[in-house]
Amino acid sequence: MYPVLFSILAVCMALFAFFVRMKAMQKPASVKKILIPPIAMSTGFMMFLYPPVREITLFEVGEALTVGMLFSIILIKTSAFEIRGNDIFMKRSKAFPFILFGLLAVRLIFKLIFGIYFEYEVLAGMFFILAFGMIVPWRIAMYAKFKDMERQLQARNHTNQTELTVQT
Repeated sequence: MYPVLFSILAVCMALFAFFVRMKAMQKPASVKKILIPPIAMSTGFMMFLYPPVREITLFEVGEALTVGMLFSIILIKTSAFEIRGNDIFMKRSKAFPFILFGLLAVRLIFKLIFGIYFEYEVLAGMFFILAFGMIVPWRIAMYAKFKDMERQLQARNHTNQTELTVQT
């Protein structure tokens, strides 16, 4: 019963994430919007205060982090920014829905396959570490890309100011 319920909740969360991301792309990006999600997500490490979750081994932590970092490459490659007017926006990626739901499918398959080998709490901890290992490199890369776009925008604005000064 629980695996079905949690799978349905995972699908609902993925749909929610998809719509939140699409809505966020309509507003200018900011450093705060890029860096807050991994900081807020870090509170999830509190789950390791619950003794059954602490049964995860260092090897399993390493596995989960490695898989998360590998998945982050896909997100990094498909995330880009663009300048519109005087603001920086996330570019809409046609691949994002496929990536999001593909990762969800992989997660559900992993749960079905590995759920018989691991306690539910350990598996939950591993998936959290995997997700954290995915979001942190992705957000760091987004921050670097955003800062590059910010420099381009400042250079463009400086050039426009210089041209206005020369014309007057």
